[in-house]
Formats: sequence, C-alpha cells, structure tokens
Amino acid sequence: MATVPEIELNNSVSIPQLGFGVFQVPPAETQRAVEAALEAGYRHIDTAAAYRNESGVGAALKASGIAREDLFITTKLRNGEQSLARKAFDNSLRELGLDYVDLYLIHWPVPAQNLYAQVWKELEKIQADGGARAVGVSNFLPEHLETVLAAADLVPAVNQIEIHPTLQQAETVELSRKHGIAIEAYSPLGQGADLKHATVTDLAAKHNATPAQIVLAWHLAQGNIVIPKTVSPERMAENLASAELTLAPDEVSAITALEAGNRIGADPATAAFTQM
Repeated sequence: MATVPEIELNNSVSIPQLGFGVFQVPPAETQRAVEAALEAGYRHIDTAAAYRNESGVGAALKASGIAREDLFITTKLRNGEQSLARKAFDNSLRELGLDYVDLYLIHWPVPAQNLYAQVWKELEKIQADGGARAVGVSNFLPEHLETVLAAADLVPAVNQIEIHPTLQQAETVELSRKHGIAIEAYSPLGQGADLKHATVTDLAAKHNATPAQIVLAWHLAQGNIVIPKTVSPERMAENLASAELTLAPDEVSAITALEAGNRIGADPATAAFTQM
C-alpha cells in the first residue's frame, strides 16, 4: 500500500495530499465505492451537499470501522443554501453521521448572489465552534479571493479548483499560495482527456506506469492536493500508487508545458446554478 504524503494547512491541520473524490458517483453506488477506496488505503474522502451522496459516504465510514481521527472528510456548501450556511452545514453533518468534518468549503462564489464574503464569516464561526477543523473555498478566482481576504479574520485553508495539465490557472494558484492557501485540484486528469497527450503517454511508457499515475505524480510534485474519482477498485489502487512515483524536474516541466486553457467545468466568474 502506497504511503500518501500529507500537507500541513495554514492552521496546522494535516491533509492527505492524495484523496478520493465522489463527484458524479450515483448515491446508490457511493457506499460501495467509498468502502472500496478505504479498503485500498485512501483516508481522505471529498464530497459535497450538491453531489447528494453524503449519506453514502457516511455509511461507508461507519461500516469501515476506521478510527475517526484517521480519516479526513471534506464537504461543501451548496450554492442555493449560501444564505442558510449554518443550517446547511448541520444537515451535512447529519447526512454524514459525523460530529465534525475536517474541511468545509464554499463550493462556488456565485458572484451574482454577492453573498460569498458574508458566507465566509459564517464558515469562520463554524470552525471556531469546532464543526470543522479547517474551512476554505472552491472555484474562487483572484477577484473572489481578494474580496474574502479583505473581510476575513481567518485566511482560507484551501482553494479547490479545476486543475489538470491543459488548465493550470496559474494566476489563481499564485495568489492562493502567496496567502498560504493550499491548492486542491479537482478534475485532475482533465476527465480523461489529458491522458491522451503524447507527452503523458511517453512518460507512462518510460516509467512503466499508467498515464493517470503520471499526471497524478505531476500534481503531487507541485504540491497540489488531488482528489481523483473512479468507481473501479483496480484504478483506485493504481491512482494511489502514484504517490510512489517520482518525476524528474524536466518531466514535470514537460507536462506543465501542455497548458492550453482547456476549462472543462463552469467558469466561476459567471457560474450561478443553485445546485438544488
């Protein structure tokens, strides 16, 4: 079983750098998938209220018998509940069957609502009350980060954003890290599209690894927290094994050179869906 490195967040909480995401895992399949991930060795599980599978995550955690302190659980505030953040957070705890989460995120800024700075103050209270060991944001661009930081007593611990070889969001990453905000990458493989590049496949052949392992090793080398999703136990194990793969600096640079601005998900500058 691979040894997953940990990153210390800006409030001294440690997070496993390689986790398991459950975005688009159907609720009926979530418990089985998370149980398989925990069996494979994952201890960091990432979900969200909008995924509608928090209860499946919770059932898997309970069934696993793994000590709570050995797990790192993230969930996120649904866009349509930004005006009801505390109530929404309490509901997530109930769905998960937990007394606290390790990380709670504002899922999207939704600038059209203009609530995210106000919501951040509520997340600060949630952490102060012990409901979350750390709080952060997701899909926040530089302008959203600047707005939050201007009003914050607590700097976000994490900014979870779409990052993969063909979309690296350098400006957002640079500003986040300048303020001590850890970067967490979702869609880290470009939902599979980035695995087909010759640079990636050539490195996979060179290292006797899968293309996914090469891209995940690229993330880890840059200090990104990364949460690949799969429902295949074999791929879960393969992805976890990327923690044992070391790329040379020139190999990391070759993958970085694939930047092409290929955003897969919504643009945080305009995204306004409720997730309800």
